[in-house]
Amino acid sequence: MKQRLLSLDAFRGFAIGAMLLVNNPGDWGHVYAPLLHAHWNGWTFTDWVFPFFVFIAGMSMTISLARRAQAGADKAALLRTTARRGLTIIAIGLLLNLIPSFDFATLRVPGVLQRLGLCTLLAAPIVLWCKPRGVALWAVALMAVYAAVQLGVPVPDATGAVHTGALEPGQDVGAWLDRALLDGHLWKVSRTWDPEGLLSTLPAVATQLLGVLAGYVLASNRQPAEKAMTWVVFGLASLWLGQVLDATLMPINKSLWTPAYVFAMAGWALLVFASFYWLLDASPQPLARGRWARLAHPLVVLGMNAIFLFVLSGLMAKALGLIHLADGRSLGAALYQPILDLGLPPKGASLLRAVLFVLSMYAVAWALYRRRWFIKV
Repeated sequence: MKQRLLSLDAFRGFAIGAMLLVNNPGDWGHVYAPLLHAHWNGWTFTDWVFPFFVFIAGMSMTISLARRAQAGADKAALLRTTARRGLTIIAIGLLLNLIPSFDFATLRVPGVLQRLGLCTLLAAPIVLWCKPRGVALWAVALMAVYAAVQLGVPVPDATGAVHTGALEPGQDVGAWLDRALLDGHLWKVSRTWDPEGLLSTLPAVATQLLGVLAGYVLASNRQPAEKAMTWVVFGLASLWLGQVLDATLMPINKSLWTPAYVFAMAGWALLVFASFYWLLDASPQPLARGRWARLAHPLVVLGMNAIFLFVLSGLMAKALGLIHLADGRSLGAALYQPILDLGLPPKGASLLRAVLFVLSMYAVAWALYRRRWFIKV
């Protein structure tokens, strides 16, 4: 573990590249279905992205916290350092939401970075003071508590009608809690609930803890092939469990971050990472590893500055919509017009614009990588 694992950086790069792609189409009215979130229940390729980030954060925690704590490092000092990092990530997310109006009265408090930071804050003490079995028990307990609250606590929806166990938009316990504590500060599309709400942070922490457990395998003394096979076996088991929970307890749902979603996405994360690990780090054929490393190098470049690229992409997207030219068009619309003029189908043009946006972010990542500038939080 003294050297960086190409597979982990490539996996992180895959996640940020996918996030940039799905977040920046040319036209939200013309997007291929896999590049949109599932409308409510179920999942698409896009629903992979965020839980992959959370899962990767858990794997990294095993290296940065658990192993150092086991080696005798001061746990309190590690917790303070991690807490500062988590709070910094939350602050960056809030600042990103404030731009451009800086109106605290309408600030959306939840968000992607806020959830990442909060999961880091809540998972850190568990990772530092618990062994692998304890981490697993915490993950199960968090999902069990979440499911019990969602299915058993009666709450009113936005109209005042009381529901118990309703898992529809704006009717669940999490939506009620968000309205009670963050009314006026929720996702502007819905206003009555938020996909990164407070209550669903509990199963999101469970996703991070499952990543921690995968990290224990990575940090173990097992042979590379055994590690890869372990992830494949547990990945398939996790996918199966996600389907069972989808049919018997709560549906796979990203906005609610249900236990079924936790296991389904963790299963996919394990399988995808196992593939990266085998191809880039564990294959017994050095020439094959070298070829795959060259192919995956763009992902490694993206993965080395993932959070910075996410923030920069958010700022760029805002700027493209806010800057207007003399003819009244936004800068984004002006840059999109030459793509529309190519005569592609509307969804194809929208996808091409998203791909070009990713390539522009890659150019920034490549410039940073060449200078060995790695912007960490």
